[in-house]
Amino acid sequence: MSTEIIMPQMGESIFEGTITKWLKAIGDTVAIDEPLFEISTDKVDAEIPSPVAGVLAEIRFPEGATIEVNTVVAVIGEAESAVAAPQVPQNLVQKDAPLQVAAPQVPQTSVQVSAPRTEVRSSPLARRVAKEHGIDLSRIVGTGTGGRIGKDDVLRAATSPFQKAAAPSPVQEAALPQVVPADPVPLTRMRAIIAERMVESVRTSPHVYTVYKVDMTRIARLREQHRAGFEQRHGVKLTFMPFIAAAAVAALRRFPIVNASLASSADGLAIRYHRNINLGIAVALERGLIVPVVRQAEQQSFAALARTIADLALRARTKKLLPDEVGGSTFTLTNAGAFGGEFGMPIINQPEAAILAVGGLRKEPAVVTDPEGNEAISIRSMQYFCLGFDHRLIDGADGGKFMLEFKKALENWDQEIG
Repeated sequence: MSTEIIMPQMGESIFEGTITKWLKAIGDTVAIDEPLFEISTDKVDAEIPSPVAGVLAEIRFPEGATIEVNTVVAVIGEAESAVAAPQVPQNLVQKDAPLQVAAPQVPQTSVQVSAPRTEVRSSPLARRVAKEHGIDLSRIVGTGTGGRIGKDDVLRAATSPFQKAAAPSPVQEAALPQVVPADPVPLTRMRAIIAERMVESVRTSPHVYTVYKVDMTRIARLREQHRAGFEQRHGVKLTFMPFIAAAAVAALRRFPIVNASLASSADGLAIRYHRNINLGIAVALERGLIVPVVRQAEQQSFAALARTIADLALRARTKKLLPDEVGGSTFTLTNAGAFGGEFGMPIINQPEAAILAVGGLRKEPAVVTDPEGNEAISIRSMQYFCLGFDHRLIDGADGGKFMLEFKKALENWDQEIG
């Protein structure tokens, strides 16, 4: 008996999904709950497991196809009934099939390129022009008598995208890849959604930025002191992110306008103050960016916040997030310093009013003042943080007050780590 596999509905507001990758090929054996294909929706990327065990008998849609929910996308048959591998539709890409790239057609008037030759016949003028343009004559097929290379052959080569400049050594020749002009590559579903939303955000919100440098020395020392015991007690590594998240939550509670958003009303725009702090944590993926949400972050202890952030980040990277865990954030943290940057100037995650970019942590000399007022130069762990906010809703003074409270929470940390 065969079982039809449908495009699942990944959330109430999701009506379609894009098949990004088939994890099995026609004829492959599939175990129950084994990942069958990957999909991308407006809210989440996910692996779809097989509901039954058997053999993948049919694939009805290729990778890249966007399908309405509840549409049959594949058929799984019983293992013993699979006598011969079924025919694969020509419009589908089989697993592990080599990529076939057609060689570009070169017009008759274009230069012809061949493998290097040991003997090159050319006119003195052609050799002079080739030297001026840095052209390797051994890679040109001449159009003159007996393949003789003339001036026109060299000039065509100088404007050809296929011609390599200069004559490389044999070692260099082997190392250089053959560059072939390619057709534009379509955006993935996730990349297209990101592109659309980033443009929408820039058009919607007048972005303003303020950058603060925070002395993270106390946090760095606390983390070093507690990291081993924390991991043993809670099963997750103690990173800097829960400290930053907890400080952001504390500042948001003091200044709820930064956690608010603009909403339409009968009289125009109105301020919507959110009851809870739903903290978005941006996670970089190979294919783009996704923002899972720590819901009701203001109600979580430091340890709970650390566990939730680690869990969401892991499941975001392994495509195990649920639709309800993506979207609905009221304030977002994004780690611009993870790749070595000093700080980033992020685009607001609509419909939020603000986003905080975490910069790189650096040790540097700084002037410190002791309780008696004495100043000295000391090596400190410093970090930049950049708040991007919607100036329609948040004034510069409010943004500054929020950042001062955030900075104070980190530099004078007094929360229980657990």
